[in-house]
Amino acid sequence: MIRLFVPDALGESGLIRPPTEQAHYLLNVMRQGQGDTVLVFNGRDGEWRATLAEVTKRGCALRLDEMTRPQASSPDLDLVVALVKRARLETIVEKAAELGARRVRLVLTRFTGADHTNVARLQAIATEAAEQTGRLDVPEVFAPMKLERLLDAWIDDRRLVFCDEAGNAKPILQALRDPAPSAVLIGPEGGFAPEERERLRSLSFVVPVSLGPRILRADTAAISALTLVQAAIGDWR
Repeated sequence: MIRLFVPDALGESGLIRPPTEQAHYLLNVMRQGQGDTVLVFNGRDGEWRATLAEVTKRGCALRLDEMTRPQASSPDLDLVVALVKRARLETIVEKAAELGARRVRLVLTRFTGADHTNVARLQAIATEAAEQTGRLDVPEVFAPMKLERLLDAWIDDRRLVFCDEAGNAKPILQALRDPAPSAVLIGPEGGFAPEERERLRSLSFVVPVSLGPRILRADTAAISALTLVQAAIGDWR
């Protein structure tokens, strides 16, 4: 069944009017008509079954019939990833949403190959992935910031899982034993600069880990790390 993320409050017998883009998608792309049903969620009020109650030239209206699932949160898991080429970054954001990350934080490092990105497009990709995978929330995508600034503002009770390709780190499944709010840090294609690596390893909240004997591309590393974290301490257990 079609699922839509909507900003509206959801409640029994309510009526919501999807924005123009979603109305076009329902009526013209998916060929839905009056009386058809869809699922809607907003990240706050659970998932609801809704009926296409009105169809006009200007759009449509959905009548909320019943809650199908109560609200539930994804694991308290962030992905912190350096900017990479657009296609790979879009894949990373899409897969982060599919794998249950709650937030995606973009960072700029010394060897970052790009200095800007279209955050709105990345947020739309995350939203579409959430709709398709059945999750009840949408990960928030944050605008890029310098790695130094991110570390300066870090809250110590969230550990930062530093995927360190330079070695001298435990395998990720050995390093992560206890469930705790976590963030996974993935560097750029050129890796971290020596001074960045040195600072990361000096911080008490950083847990250096290895993703194996091979050097992985950023998108492969992000997918692998999130998968292993979910298997070890996340909602896959």
